[in-house]
Amino acid sequence: MKKVSIVFLQAVVVLTGMVALAVLIWFPLTEGRATNLDLFSIYFDKFILYGYAASIAFFVALYKAFKLLGYIGQNKAFSSNSVKALKSIKHCGILLSILIVAAGLYIRIFHSKEDDPAGFLTICMVAAFVSVVVATAAAIVEKTVQNAVDIKSENDLTI
Repeated sequence: MKKVSIVFLQAVVVLTGMVALAVLIWFPLTEGRATNLDLFSIYFDKFILYGYAASIAFFVALYKAFKLLGYIGQNKAFSSNSVKALKSIKHCGILLSILIVAAGLYIRIFHSKEDDPAGFLTICMVAAFVSVVVATAAAIVEKTVQNAVDIKSENDLTI
């Protein structure tokens, strides 16, 4: 790939992280029950803290994607480091989908009877599906890159 393409994709990854961080900071302030609360009560709500903890997997996956693009830019796409990065992305996608489903189940079971959780549950289903798709794609690419690394190391041993 051209260096410009790699830099562009890395910029997209960084921009995605910045937008996600902005949403994590901004969204709790717009929540309906946050109108009568102080900042401490808003940001230290147990569900908001759960969302922050779950987002760690998302940011780790973004960091690993950034590093993977760096390996591709250095012509080290078929290396053990690339395989490790893809494996981390796969694990982060699986963990994130599990955490999203757990949050959806929690809201479904313990929501207030006056509240309608349909919108939140729909977002949970879509986000969990996207996480599973990313994890599946990372697993497929990981297997392909691992096979290429194995073939490359075999060829290096051949005289």
